[in-house]
Amino acid sequence: MSQTQAALDDVVLTPFVEQALIEDLGRRGDITSQATIPADMQAKLYIRARQAGVICGMDLAHLAFLLVDKTIDFQAVVSDGTSVEAGTVLATVEGNARHLLTAERTALNFMTHLSGIATETRQIVDSVAEYPANITCTRKTIPGLRILQKYAVRCGGGRNHRMGLDDAILIKDNHIAIAGDITTAITQARAHAGHLVPLEVEVDTLEQLAAALDAGATLVLLDNMSSETLTQAVAMCQGRANTEASGGITPETVQAAAKTGVDFIAMGYLTHSSTALDIGLDFIAQ
Repeated sequence: MSQTQAALDDVVLTPFVEQALIEDLGRRGDITSQATIPADMQAKLYIRARQAGVICGMDLAHLAFLLVDKTIDFQAVVSDGTSVEAGTVLATVEGNARHLLTAERTALNFMTHLSGIATETRQIVDSVAEYPANITCTRKTIPGLRILQKYAVRCGGGRNHRMGLDDAILIKDNHIAIAGDITTAITQARAHAGHLVPLEVEVDTLEQLAAALDAGATLVLLDNMSSETLTQAVAMCQGRANTEASGGITPETVQAAAKTGVDFIAMGYLTHSSTALDIGLDFIAQ
């Protein structure tokens, strides 16, 4: 399950940037820049981190400027996954002044949001570094941005849970309720899944966990359990199944979960509650 922060290809990123620019330019384009800046004026601006954090979204920012004006010179100073201090220059952009300002907000929106996720992830990963638990994200993402948000989690040192409903089976409480019981749900899922499809079972109690283990579950999601119950659950699973804690885990509670010995900690918080990192585009008069 090794994860990397390998950059996403431009063919994947371009539609995101195109849609964001279309949304911003609307029917008349950047009428403010058109009204206030001469058409042939050139400028050089600096993308700077105004807070310390982990950077993510450099390629998206580059594309935002490139799609507005192919002649803009974008020079990245740092790469995604880099930890920086406040004031660090992340990139320089030089070219037509109108076009630089037209692309500014789209570039910064991607960078501030994704860098916020990467920064929060890095802080949480570091906070539990002494324990064996791996931090993972969930499917609690902004619709349409999942690929980008999960990439930001990887840039921060976290791992990705399933990308969607199609790449792994996760039997949750409603599946069990409708199937009739946990054993039936696991048996039917195993019969349906191919040998390459991962299968995980969510349990809420130690009784459910025992039934899941007896049915052959090798990966269990321990949902909304207290630290004491999590510790007991991990002990029950030793040598039988890998464990994942889940359910409203926050930066304030993640260490308590990690101390129980779970293998993974799933945190929707990473993608739905991380605060944007303050990044700006600054003009310095020559």
